[in-house]
Amino acid sequence: MQNEISDFIFYLHNIKKTSGNTELSYKRDLCKFTGFMENRGVTAVSHISPEDLQAYIRYLHEQKFAAATVSRNIASIKALYQYLIREGRVENNIAEGLRAPKIEKKVPEVLSMEEVIRLLEQPSGSSDKEIRDKAMLELLYATGIRVTELISLLVQDVNLQMSVILCRDIHKERIVPFGEAAKAALVRYLEEARSSMLQSSREETLFVNCSGQPMSRQGFWKLIKHYAKKAGIQSDITPHTLRHSFAAHLVENGADLRSVQEMLGHSDISTTQVYANIGRNRIREVYAKAHPRG
Repeated sequence: MQNEISDFIFYLHNIKKTSGNTELSYKRDLCKFTGFMENRGVTAVSHISPEDLQAYIRYLHEQKFAAATVSRNIASIKALYQYLIREGRVENNIAEGLRAPKIEKKVPEVLSMEEVIRLLEQPSGSSDKEIRDKAMLELLYATGIRVTELISLLVQDVNLQMSVILCRDIHKERIVPFGEAAKAALVRYLEEARSSMLQSSREETLFVNCSGQPMSRQGFWKLIKHYAKKAGIQSDITPHTLRHSFAAHLVENGADLRSVQEMLGHSDISTTQVYANIGRNRIREVYAKAHPRG
């Protein structure tokens, strides 16, 4: 079986041009699958039966693997069998009937409007660092971009006249608008703080650290933790919490899902749909608390 898996990974890399992470994920899953089969005395792919496959899926459940992990393993096995059928190495696709478990989508952690306001008000000083921190937090909440996208912004990506940023992810570019509060914080940062923080006038990254280098993910992570603590926010928030809050507050206040999907850069609207579910859950909570017969 090891030869078939090695050939499959070679096919993924050279023909399908998949990413290194995808290949490692397939290899890890299929090596675990091979180990299970060998323990059952099955050493050839052609000798694997539908019952063997079902036994492996039961084993994953018995080992308390998460539904997402079981689903990924099933997807890996199905991909392997599709390859084996294509190459004529097996006659029947016995993996075709495998069914992935239903994955419950977790409701993302979001802040209330009051918590967001408290957080954004924390960097209120006049030091270069606090002026920068204010601009970063305001822009993150105003646009809902990912922290990697935030720290990767270049000065030229900001159009203050149009109040938009050009945001790049690994797949495409998108234009995201921002409001007056973020604009005011950005203007102050650019006019009062950024130039004095720079070590080189050639630096193009919008947000720099106190050494004049581009901000890191870890640096911003510490920053948001610091201000959340100052704001008295009890939940364990991350930079992504502001992204979730941005989307949930937009939907809650009437924004259509397609527009929110575009701003967030989601490829599938079902990913954005979770924010509508948050709104419905809040409505039910308000009803249960406020209605006399709730």
